[in-house]
Amino acid sequence: MDESRKRVKSDCEELLSRFQTTDSVRFEVFSKIWREMKFSEIFYGTEGREKRTFSQLILDTASRFLLPPFSFQIRVGGLYLLYSLYKCQIASPPEQIRLALKDWEDIKKFEKDAVDAQHLDAVYILRQLMLQKAFHFTAMPTMLAFRKKRKMEKSPLCEEFLERASRPQELINIELLDELSNIHDLYDKLKTSVTSKSEQSSSVNLIRKDLVPQLRSSVVDFYKWQQKKCSKRADRLASIKSKAYGQAAEVCVSRVNTEILFYFHFNK
Repeated sequence: MDESRKRVKSDCEELLSRFQTTDSVRFEVFSKIWREMKFSEIFYGTEGREKRTFSQLILDTASRFLLPPFSFQIRVGGLYLLYSLYKCQIASPPEQIRLALKDWEDIKKFEKDAVDAQHLDAVYILRQLMLQKAFHFTAMPTMLAFRKKRKMEKSPLCEEFLERASRPQELINIELLDELSNIHDLYDKLKTSVTSKSEQSSSVNLIRKDLVPQLRSSVVDFYKWQQKKCSKRADRLASIKSKAYGQAAEVCVSRVNTEILFYFHFNK
């Protein structure tokens, strides 16, 4: 099962990687990649109980791409992937998508971001999943068994899919710099008090007098660089939206519905 999970994860990452290169959030673009990869055939070869077990495995694997810390475009791709897998699975009745209650706020925020940006394909797909009761709300994201030890291995996340965080600014704040400055001064005084005058010049000189100002300067420089990068990212998202919708301000929901029905006439 672990080997199957790794292969499924690898296939999902390959599909989403191709989707990422398109700079699009349109379902039409995703569907083309889905058909080119013949992704619906991923369910072929399963029989009996395997159908439901494999459906559960692949839906659990794909659902992670709908949640943070992945970028907005990857989460949209993860949504389309979940919808496609849910509709194409061969288990009957269809296996539901497990969703922990703690993750529901992230999904609602994602929906709001999609509505604000007028990405109506994503909004429609998400609401179709909710309408079809595709989500199974649970206490935990993975199934637990009583008195059964389970080895939990965290698989590495694909770096290219992640939303960049502001970790230096979160770690290096004013309070920490003040505390570090106080400790630095205290250490300097203690070192001076326990060394002789002849030793002080060489010993005390080992202390970096500009440690705190230099650390602060480095964080500020990183922040400025990140802001410039975020500005480029905003331009890129605007470009994605422009490519997705052209000159139109809105897309008629009925047209989206027609496209979705059309693209799910898979060659089975």
